[in-house]
Amino acid sequence: MNEATPLTLAALGGVISERSGVVNIALEGMMLMSAFTGYVVAFQTHNLWLGVLAGVITGLVIATLHAALSISLLVDQIVSGFVINILALWHIPLLSKIPVLGPILFVHQPITYAMLLAIVLVQFLLFYTVWGLRTRAVGEHPLAADTVGINVYRVRYLAVMLSGGLAGLGGAYFSLQQIGQFLPNMTGGRGFIALAAMIFGKWKPLGAFYACLLFAGAEALSGRIQISGVHIPFQFLGMLPYLLTIIVVAGAMGRAVAPAADGKPYRKA
Repeated sequence: MNEATPLTLAALGGVISERSGVVNIALEGMMLMSAFTGYVVAFQTHNLWLGVLAGVITGLVIATLHAALSISLLVDQIVSGFVINILALWHIPLLSKIPVLGPILFVHQPITYAMLLAIVLVQFLLFYTVWGLRTRAVGEHPLAADTVGINVYRVRYLAVMLSGGLAGLGGAYFSLQQIGQFLPNMTGGRGFIALAAMIFGKWKPLGAFYACLLFAGAEALSGRIQISGVHIPFQFLGMLPYLLTIIVVAGAMGRAVAPAADGKPYRKA
């Protein structure tokens, strides 16, 4: 379950964003930068919860940038997300000199519990509330939604920002719950796997969660095989979750139908 936590949080964020019609491939960058800021704040304040909060806020800020570029400035959503991912990989001066936080960070489970709660909340909000109905309407037919008085820009901004907040919480998991320190590129492509889980789960919270369990299981299996003494190069075993991702996405193509306006910028007439 722990292995699926960051994947699920990022996938839920992707579901919300794309249900409003905005593709968010920047989940990887959001998670990585949130992992870093969460760690730094926790180290400076000696407070785990402030570190988690900093990670979430970082995700919100980066998501706001993505929203501004793709919604207001009509920058291609894929390009905007790609640029954010590249920025997250920049070398951070003096990073290697920050010491390990130690025991104050090894309080396991809280982010995992938050992930389980988030699944229920996102499922309920998207499919059983007026806000969810409006979000889905904007993702399917923004012009029609605008015609009946729904503010398309506001709905999309909020959805992308929520997406960033969830991705930020997922990023904080890596540095604050999993290992208690920050390492360059420690997310290891999990943001992209979360996008694959979102597609395989047909843009539904529960479906995305089940897909994340599948991918996390593959990752855990590769780790178990490595320590069991099986004579297979660890590089090949490490490829297992990523190969599964490619296979699953290829199999889902044509079967999983994205929201009609997903990835399409909207310009008010």
